[in-house]
Amino acid sequence: MDATLLDAEAEAAVLRVYRQVFAVLAREAGAMIVDPELLDVDQAILDAFAEAGSDGLTVEQATLACRAYPHDLIVRRFEVLRQYGAITKLVDRPNEMRHRAAFAPYVMLMFLRRMSVQGGQAELHQLLTLEAHSVSDPGATEDDGLASIERLTKVFRLLGNELAILVATSTTAQLRENAQLAWGNERLIEQAEKVHRIVLDRWPPLHRACTSLRMALAAYADAVQLAAGRLVERAGTTRALGLLPIETWLTFARSSEPEVLAGVLDGLLFDAAAPDFSPQTLVEAVETGRRTGTARMAPPRPTSESEAPESAAATDREDLRAEAERVLAGRSSVDVVEVVDEAGDWITARRVLAELTAAHLHDELDYELVWSDGMRIDPTAGTPWATEGVFRRVPR
Repeated sequence: MDATLLDAEAEAAVLRVYRQVFAVLAREAGAMIVDPELLDVDQAILDAFAEAGSDGLTVEQATLACRAYPHDLIVRRFEVLRQYGAITKLVDRPNEMRHRAAFAPYVMLMFLRRMSVQGGQAELHQLLTLEAHSVSDPGATEDDGLASIERLTKVFRLLGNELAILVATSTTAQLRENAQLAWGNERLIEQAEKVHRIVLDRWPPLHRACTSLRMALAAYADAVQLAAGRLVERAGTTRALGLLPIETWLTFARSSEPEVLAGVLDGLLFDAAAPDFSPQTLVEAVETGRRTGTARMAPPRPTSESEAPESAAATDREDLRAEAERVLAGRSSVDVVEVVDEAGDWITARRVLAELTAAHLHDELDYELVWSDGMRIDPTAGTPWATEGVFRRVPR
């Protein structure tokens, strides 16, 4: 059942990306466009979102930013992009007016533009490589460098804006579903910085456009850090599992050596398994358990000349001393594991340990109970799980 749910979740994530990518190809909801001008309209809408930042846009703001095109056409394309998931509400609530745009449709537009002239590529990494080759070409002009920088700036602005909005407004589950936005970010940034260096070295007057690209890359890197930090916080102190595909974790678990798998638990402390007792045994232990170390009021002194009896506190002190000496048997110290084994069963061992603890805490007795980090595990013993420690006589 779990595997089926995981498969369905993975398929839904792939379908969501497909719908976003092909949203710019839809003439209407459920139909592909045949007019290339509509691609220009979609690009204008996405350009407006890239410039808007993490605040998003309303429909009215988008039409104003794209006023070079007919108002009705912008509204219709905005609705088509929204139905296909390329544009979504900033916060998923009924009266939300502001929207955010995904970066995948703009990347698809870039591929379509490139394919119409040169054939194009299918991945953003390859696109960055092509941009680097393009601006490195001896025949490239300053306009080519400016166009390349502006394209990359808008791509990383959309990437950073989408991640920043997801971190600020989305649930952890939604953020985990969109974690692919943060995959391979270091390599992406390195490739974009390479294009930036080439353009700035060849055409210094383009420093303003290069500054915009640097700002977009920094914003994207910050958004990735925020998203990863939130996922790590929600995932606990181990790892942000949602940042990698499930298959990656399965391959790691199946192919790693035992030492590598055990290293994941370094620094974690687990409580030992508690002994399995029936309710009746627990009730009997509680009812018959001896309360030690409690202060009692001394009985009234007799009026006769006979010797007054010792107080209850003094009696308890001597009982604890006798028990401690019995356990030590003339030795200066004894291992706790040995004491537990000599008791035979856990109920008896528990009572002996209670007596030794009371002797340790008594101000007038010269005994000390010190625990260590080790644990003895022996299935054949009366008490299989026994924490290591020492009970010893100390000078006061």
